[in-house]
Amino acid sequence: MKETLLTKIRERRMMCGVIGLGYVGLPLAVEKANAGFRTIGFDVQPKKVEMVNAGVNYIGDVDGAVLAELVKKEMLAATNDFEFVTKADFIAICVPTPLDRHGQPEMRFVKEAVCEVAKRLRRGQIVVLESTTYPGTTEELVRPILEEGSGLLCGKDFYLGFSPERVDPGNAVYKTKNTPKIVGAVGAEASEVIAEVYRSILEGEVFPVSSPAVAEMEKLLENSYRNVNIALVNELAKLCEKMGISIWEVIDAASTKPYGFQAFYPGLGPGGHCIPLDPGYLSWKAREYGFRTTVIDTAVAVNEGMVEYCVSRVQKLLSSQGYPLSGSGILLLGMAYKKDIADYRESPAVRLMEQLEREGARVQYHDPWLPEVNYHGKWIESIPLTAENIRGADAVIVTSGHTNIDYRLVAANAKSVLDTVNAMRDITGTERKRIEVL
Repeated sequence: MKETLLTKIRERRMMCGVIGLGYVGLPLAVEKANAGFRTIGFDVQPKKVEMVNAGVNYIGDVDGAVLAELVKKEMLAATNDFEFVTKADFIAICVPTPLDRHGQPEMRFVKEAVCEVAKRLRRGQIVVLESTTYPGTTEELVRPILEEGSGLLCGKDFYLGFSPERVDPGNAVYKTKNTPKIVGAVGAEASEVIAEVYRSILEGEVFPVSSPAVAEMEKLLENSYRNVNIALVNELAKLCEKMGISIWEVIDAASTKPYGFQAFYPGLGPGGHCIPLDPGYLSWKAREYGFRTTVIDTAVAVNEGMVEYCVSRVQKLLSSQGYPLSGSGILLLGMAYKKDIADYRESPAVRLMEQLEREGARVQYHDPWLPEVNYHGKWIESIPLTAENIRGADAVIVTSGHTNIDYRLVAANAKSVLDTVNAMRDITGTERKRIEVL
């Protein structure tokens, strides 16, 4: 089986499948097709399937012209029929893995996808989970479903592995193609074959590890590391504000050290699908072993508290001008979870809007990347960034730091500004007096 698959890979005769055409799956499907592998993408959303088959891109990090050309050449197609599994040699599962309202892993999407694969699994196929998850998922959850559902044996009849997605939306340097890849597989043969697949597709180096659990834990370490360090600077930002010190200048000064320091910056807290959620997977799994992840849990609490801290800062800002928060008009500059992307998954700006409204404020937003967002089941629209709209707000909060916002227009017309991301650092003169920085 190994030699047959390696030959298919090297001769580009392998057909690839991707389950889930979101921020992880679509870029991966495009790279597979672009590397010469005929690729079929699956998604439950008919609109996504229609757009891919029409050669229309909907993910910022994908080159739309490349996607369209691959569809035209019949190297890439999409479907909402799981029967495509019977044709694919390599199947990557890239479905969402959110936390439920109790902070526990919601594995429904993974289970549903794996069950459908198991019904159609044949000898000689490769299945790789890319969705971020807790250590043990691949061998404790995915493997039994595949073996029981298909009657085949892992390692003998099919190969199974875990390769954590590494996607940083909006990153100008690192994309799916050139980001190093980790592979943890069940058995040495599976590791060799799966690593060869990724080496044939990607430019980034591929690093095999000894097991899926190592790869699963590695992914959680990456994002827990970031969560903890973001919490550290968020806590120091609160202290610096009390002491009259600029945390931003402190970080700039610390960044001059050529070793032992990596800059992280304060804000409303992390957003997106990974950093806010991954520590929850680790904490949940740790409890199974009677272990408490104290540092990680504390970091999560610090970061989640930044929205409330921002509300208190706005309240003080308005109070200094004689306004109560209740009834005041607030303009948020950005609903995306970070600058220059059209992604508001787990965005702290959304939670900030919710909290401000609970306090009785009238909240609107402007975001050039998000003309509309789904807010509690209804679509709300971005308002134009005009001098009139800026002057109409009692306070402006810079939340995302997009580079295509006219901050000088904001500074010239705003009654007061709370800049949570230091996007207005270049504003000087008398206008600077109306700007507070987190």
